Amino acid sequence: MSCSFSLAPKSCIKASNPKFLSHKSTKITATRAELALAPKQTVPELSVQGIPHTDLHVSEIVQRQSHTNNLVAAIDACRKPQFHPAFLEEAYERCRNICSEYAKTFYLGTLLMTEERQKAIWAIYVWCRRTDELVDGPNAVYLSSALDRWEERLHDIFNGRPYDMLDAALTDTLYNFPLDIKPFRDMIEGMRMDTRKSRYDNFKELYLYCYYVAGTVGLMSVPVMGIAPESAASAPTIYNAALYLGIGNQLTNILRDVGEDAMRGRVYLPQDELKQFGLCDEDVFSRKVSDGWREFMKEQIARARFYFDQAEDGASQLDKASRWPVWSSLLLYRKILDAIEDNNYDNLTKRAYVGRTKKLLMLPLAYTRSVSVPSLVFN
Repeated sequence: MSCSFSLAPKSCIKASNPKFLSHKSTKITATRAELALAPKQTVPELSVQGIPHTDLHVSEIVQRQSHTNNLVAAIDACRKPQFHPAFLEEAYERCRNICSEYAKTFYLGTLLMTEERQKAIWAIYVWCRRTDELVDGPNAVYLSSALDRWEERLHDIFNGRPYDMLDAALTDTLYNFPLDIKPFRDMIEGMRMDTRKSRYDNFKELYLYCYYVAGTVGLMSVPVMGIAPESAASAPTIYNAALYLGIGNQLTNILRDVGEDAMRGRVYLPQDELKQFGLCDEDVFSRKVSDGWREFMKEQIARARFYFDQAEDGASQLDKASRWPVWSSLLLYRKILDAIEDNNYDNLTKRAYVGRTKKLLMLPLAYTRSVSVPSLVFN
């Protein structure tokens, strides 16, 4: 299962939401509004709580990435590797090409950002994608040693010793923005988790995985995106919102890819919650969409939407020029959840798909949301 760029590389609830009886027809003939009128069914309430962010040491990351010590900045500037301008320009151009090819909607959103921020986001995206490909690529059988070498290489990047041109783009980014190494190391740990686990006992375990492979991207990106000068929100609040967007994106990836992951013998769903709905791994592997599966999926989708809701206000607190790609990601991933519903919750034999036309129609809405004024009072 691969990670999700949370602002967006491709992969591996409110608890009191109403529960509706599923439609027994194999075709969806009712609208969502009609479904809302169906009788309520008592089903288990699922927790939305994951790992406390204190346990993840998010506050320490925020503190290190929010420093404005001019003396430290001056020392860092003196240590900055001196790359030939033409070499650096080509490095960022390669990052741009990769981002535009593999994350088209997100890439379009970055075009409104300042040039320096564009380049930095492209460099971070490429590093995350390359990290993800260590798991999904042909060398996955040698993953443990490959991840160890990749982490050593990460430390070299942070110490100004890039291995190749793409590394050099990230090295340059590190000296332009106060990025901390921990989110990058945590993402590598998420890849290690994939080598050790193919099942998750409960949502807290799954939340930790989602943090490692996707929430970390939000933490990496906030220093580059910048916080709006007029925002009254605290830095920790905005970082938490960015982390929640990553969680929502990864939960959506998981729900979209259930069938594909099952073909690889992997189930990224809380085992205890499957049991609450009378389900088990065999129901996933059999790829049979039952009424119980539909009810289970409704709850999983509601939880993903809960995290998107938590992310919304934070997205509006970022620097105005950086909000469009974030809103594009948020709205696009919500559309994936809609597509699962449109498929009558069949994510075992069908892949939820958002067509190009819908993506393009979503961009103006994302732009409209991105130009909204940050709220003066933000809790």
